[in-house]
Amino acid sequence: MTTPSMVERRAFLQTLAASGLVLAVGATGVRRLEAMSEFFAAGDPLQPSVHLSIGADGLVTVICHRSEMGQGVRTALCMVMADELEADWTTIRIEQAVGDPKYGDQNTDGSTSIRSGSYTRFRLAGAAARQMLELAAAAEWGVPAGEVTARNGAVVHAATNRSLSFGKLVARARTLPVPASPKLKEASQFRFIGKEVRGLDQHDILTGKAIFGQDAKLPGMKIAVILHPPVYGASVATLDASAALKIKGVVRVIRIPTTPIPSGFQPLGGVAVIATGTWAALQGRRALKVTWTASPNDAHDSVKYRSELEASVRAPGRIARKQGDVAAALQGAAKKVTAEYYAPHLAQAPMEPPAAVAHVTADGCEVWACTQDPQSARNEVAAALQLPKEKVIAHVTLLGGGFGRKSKPDFVVEAALLSREMKSPVKVVWTREDDIQHGYPHTVAVQRLEASFDAKGAVTGWLHRVASPSINSTFAPGVTSESDGELAGGVTDFPYAIPNIQAESCKAEAHTRIGWFRSVTAIPHAFAISSFIDELAHAAGRDPRDFLLELLGPDRIIDMTKIGTVAPVENYGDTWDLHPHDTARYRRVVELATKEAGWGRKLPKGEGLGLAVHKSFLSYVAVVVHAKVNAKGVIAIPRVDIAMDCGFVVHPERVRSQAEGSVIMGLSNAMTSELSFRKGRVVQSNFNDYEVLRMGAAPRETHVHLAPNGGAPGGVGEPGVPPVAPALANAIFAATGKRIRSLPVGRQLASAKR
Repeated sequence: MTTPSMVERRAFLQTLAASGLVLAVGATGVRRLEAMSEFFAAGDPLQPSVHLSIGADGLVTVICHRSEMGQGVRTALCMVMADELEADWTTIRIEQAVGDPKYGDQNTDGSTSIRSGSYTRFRLAGAAARQMLELAAAAEWGVPAGEVTARNGAVVHAATNRSLSFGKLVARARTLPVPASPKLKEASQFRFIGKEVRGLDQHDILTGKAIFGQDAKLPGMKIAVILHPPVYGASVATLDASAALKIKGVVRVIRIPTTPIPSGFQPLGGVAVIATGTWAALQGRRALKVTWTASPNDAHDSVKYRSELEASVRAPGRIARKQGDVAAALQGAAKKVTAEYYAPHLAQAPMEPPAAVAHVTADGCEVWACTQDPQSARNEVAAALQLPKEKVIAHVTLLGGGFGRKSKPDFVVEAALLSREMKSPVKVVWTREDDIQHGYPHTVAVQRLEASFDAKGAVTGWLHRVASPSINSTFAPGVTSESDGELAGGVTDFPYAIPNIQAESCKAEAHTRIGWFRSVTAIPHAFAISSFIDELAHAAGRDPRDFLLELLGPDRIIDMTKIGTVAPVENYGDTWDLHPHDTARYRRVVELATKEAGWGRKLPKGEGLGLAVHKSFLSYVAVVVHAKVNAKGVIAIPRVDIAMDCGFVVHPERVRSQAEGSVIMGLSNAMTSELSFRKGRVVQSNFNDYEVLRMGAAPRETHVHLAPNGGAPGGVGEPGVPPVAPALANAIFAATGKRIRSLPVGRQLASAKR
């Protein structure tokens, strides 16, 4: 990295446009950049996304507007563009987009990178450029356009055996009109899409050349670490920094004001130690003597709070879905089953903790950060510095994991505030302890489910109550229950063919920042729903697989406008027409996973298979866990089978990788991970007490089974996580007869009750 400079965007784009064929892709279609007068007019109007340029040297540059954190989005989008362009893969180069609304939505959350329209937009851009290059070659040779074809980085005229590389055609192609409706390839013609392609970042990552947030540096940069308030809402009461300032390398100690609750994406506040190196900054922080003001969350305690949530779900809540008459079904039941489930707070805990570099000058601010959402980083920095957004440039490094934590740019704002105070570049470094104790925990949840059977053993009623603090409480006061959007992660879009269904959101006040986490509310919802279905199967004396498939009812598209919800059910930002709620796809992944896992086979004593299925982020996933529990209660997992229907698969290697990672994360959530509070403070601090799954506890085998159906792409990064925990819990019951209703279960069944 070099010293940042405030390059005027319009001048940059003019230079870029003069250098080759540059296409802009936006909601209105594909246009040639130099033909767009708004780039050259006075003022700063809305600018469409620039995603593709082809230079006279033949190099193809694809600008990726999403953040790369291991999910393979940069390679996937290049595959899409290169395929329609008919590019030579060796000429593809990737550049990361800065945060700017001209790129559309850049937030790399919600498994949206491919499914949110990028797939089609990038295909159209590549196809338009291909057609322009073909027309340029036809004009060069004086032959009909129908006689030339783009092929692997060149345009060929088979009749005369002539060929011109893309680079040699750029000058003429730039003068041609951009096709209004470029013709896309048939799937049978794909060279990269849906194929096995090596990641473009792989070599640099493996050889240590890749730049992550913690690697970013600028000349003259200082390092900052921050002592944050131990309780959400507290601020500095007294500060003695004398000992810290005596440490070699420490240059300054700066107070950061506490953002009032709800703090949103702005900093928690605290005391920053600025030093010439990370070690000096950390030593200086340890030497600080700070007392803190009182906070309304000082008494928050996870044990007491769980009891409050349990009391909440035992009383009626806000009705979010009402179909039929659940009360009558429960009252007239031949048999009734009731269960409560608990899932704790979780920390995203990416391997790379947050880090950001900022440089504030008289001209504005530039930041470099491992951020999932550069636009929010830009906006929040601008608000904190009271600058116009156009004066902030947010650069995106590679991310060493994210899982939702790095879409919250509080750490980026911290770097900007400190750079302004220091009048030099500042890098804010969060340690693992900082991230676990002062991040945005995933919500805690207590859920109560009641179901009724009639005399023939059919399920006639389903009541689901959820008490879980909402993510919205981080951004707005007075939020005390899950929103309709959060309930759509499995509760209000419940697909089973039960005549009487009621879903309620119960009171749950937040006492910490609540943030999204990989799969968000689908994690606790799936745990409760799939565990309870397994309980119902055993209560009915049925095989859990057969019972689940019967409960799904006939294959059908569920009309989500006619299921009795109080508000329209959200569909992860997409339409129900493009992504209908299809029970046949639930059935398909259940049948695939159970077949591959050998469902129904006889297992030795102490072993069992557990099944769970869940739809989230427009994809359907079923998981079968094979659990083995020895005489001491120690759990081993010989095998996990995960079947995923995510529509059309663009980058199969990364889809399989994401599914495998989902299994590990889901097992961590189920077995070892828990974030708890005592006297308002997070108890855990690092991986010694906030445990993620260790290698020895990982499944001996993980088998991924893709069931692509050729439809619109769904999400991939998140939907594999939710069914894992209930599949494990159900497998433990099958192996031992002990029912798991509270997470984490641990690696040993010490407290599970029969």
